[in-house]
Amino acid sequence: MEKVFSVNWHSVFIPDTSVLEMIVRGTLTYWFVFLYLRFFRRGTGQLNLSDLLLITMISDAAQNSMAGPYESVTEGLVLVGTLVFWDYLLDWLGYRSLFFKKIAEPDPILLVKNGQLMRQNMKREMISEDELMGILRENGVEDYRTVRMCYLEGSGNISVIGKKHGK
Repeated sequence: MEKVFSVNWHSVFIPDTSVLEMIVRGTLTYWFVFLYLRFFRRGTGQLNLSDLLLITMISDAAQNSMAGPYESVTEGLVLVGTLVFWDYLLDWLGYRSLFFKKIAEPDPILLVKNGQLMRQNMKREMISEDELMGILRENGVEDYRTVRMCYLEGSGNISVIGKKHGK
């Protein structure tokens, strides 16, 4: 009965892996996953089922590369702290530097111009006409021909500018 209520405090707080190794592993994994998602995934302002599945699978696949076999709370906190640090630093650098802003957030992509679909841009971003129409309807637009400009923003959101009436 005594074993049920005992805690091995040493294994809870004392890391088995070097803290520096955890930081290096977390840093390398963060940057690899960031660059992979930045350059190989599109964003449409919302997560769909395949996006959630991808993120879940990446987190599971990347766990061992970040941490190796770890058990202590300290190792988990160091790893989470490393990931949060890089996320914050990248946001801060993007705010302060045009170079880092270009790395962190892509330029907007024009999807509709003066009521015409920019099919080449849609193809490059893998946005079907049906998907674009759904996004436009979510923005209160029934017909893309009434749109002056529609952009896929660097953040993944869609911005829609309607035509002025009478023009």
